[in-house]
Amino acid sequence: MERRNGGASTAVLAPIELDQVSKKQEVLPIASKMPSSAATSQERESTVPLNDRNGDLPSPNTVTERLETWNSPRRNIYRVGATFWSFIVMGMNDATYGPIIPYLEEYYSLSYLIVSLIFLSPFVGYNLAALLNNSLHLKLGQRGVAFFGPILHLISYIVISIHPPYPVLVIVFILAGVGNGFEDSGWNAWIGAMANANEVLGFLHGCYGLGATIAPLISTTMITKAGVPWYYWYYVMIVAAAIELVTSLHAFWSASGAVFREAHPRTADAGGSRLKEATFRRPAARVVWLSALFLLGYVGVEVALGGWIVTFMIRVRHGAAFASGMTATGFWLGITVGRLVLGFVTPRIGEKLAIAIYLPIAMALELLFWLVPQFYVSVVTVALVGFFLGPMFPAAVVACTKLLPKHLHVSGIGFAAAFGGSGGAMFPFAVGAIAQAKGVKVLQPIIVALLAIIWLLWMGLPRMARKQD
Repeated sequence: MERRNGGASTAVLAPIELDQVSKKQEVLPIASKMPSSAATSQERESTVPLNDRNGDLPSPNTVTERLETWNSPRRNIYRVGATFWSFIVMGMNDATYGPIIPYLEEYYSLSYLIVSLIFLSPFVGYNLAALLNNSLHLKLGQRGVAFFGPILHLISYIVISIHPPYPVLVIVFILAGVGNGFEDSGWNAWIGAMANANEVLGFLHGCYGLGATIAPLISTTMITKAGVPWYYWYYVMIVAAAIELVTSLHAFWSASGAVFREAHPRTADAGGSRLKEATFRRPAARVVWLSALFLLGYVGVEVALGGWIVTFMIRVRHGAAFASGMTATGFWLGITVGRLVLGFVTPRIGEKLAIAIYLPIAMALELLFWLVPQFYVSVVTVALVGFFLGPMFPAAVVACTKLLPKHLHVSGIGFAAAFGGSGGAMFPFAVGAIAQAKGVKVLQPIIVALLAIIWLLWMGLPRMARKQD
């Protein structure tokens, strides 16, 4: 059919086919099926835990979300400060093992193997935290982390300060490990999702290094210069944990489980446990397990070297007790400075490339430490090893935030951090067990081998782009 287009010289062809109307009506039966689809959705919702109901939302097509920063919203300033203090306490906790090992051996009349059990205890604690972390967030939110982490520290230090029989000491170190695991995973996941995460995580882990630096310094001075028993140091730890409990709980009191669930709805159609999704469903499982194994080896290197360095310097390098204790201070100081300085370098060249460069440098320095049997060379090289090891934990956390969707940040990063933290128990214990037969000189070849293994694990991670929301 042709009709005139007003006064114009053109004509508009407007074919009319009535059968097109009837074809459009064919859509109606499809729409009538929607109730059954809704029923299916209700059935699926019934399989999702009540405390994760909003986790059954479908994936959004586009997400434009403004990331939090360390000072926005304003309450984050106080909260970040509270997490910094928590990491100082965690660093003091982990770095205390090295300086007190020789005195535990003497006080309890222990062999290398038996005294190494204090390293194995946190292995149990960290793995318990890895399993419980996601449920703790869903039920109690960050408030739960802010309470259980410090209170477990406080209980542990009170018991240790009364110097109970050694088997009791081994058990209470498990509680300290659970507390560390909760805070390690919770605060890493929270800050790792912020803008400029590398820099802020650098300061967070720099605080861990600061705590690990001052602990050997103060504890060694108290024991060797003031002549007080080793357990007097834990009076200091009690005060630090009490401050941690008050500040953390006050800062995160409003961060309940409901607030956490609202802020972290699922962005995938899958239901069920987020931890199971992060650890058993690809592609997330590849990222989580590679990161967890990388952190397992890294933390093992960090704590084994920091934990046994004092004994190594006394028995193998024949250093004085105080000077050997200061070697541990130099190592942790190197880690602290490395996290602060290289934390600004790493994001500019990319996490993947940066760690691929830092690790071979650390291996070369560790070989120098091992093969040149001079006390002062060992002091300098172990501090430089610490410098290049420093940014690795923050970089792994940032890698996870880039490679995992937001709803898996807490479960995925929390599992990787807590599982990885158990390396700080497993490998130092292994060093002690082997040292029982071969001597503490086995420390260096074990460290070199671990550094090579974690380099291979790091290279297995996917290429990193921007963060996935």
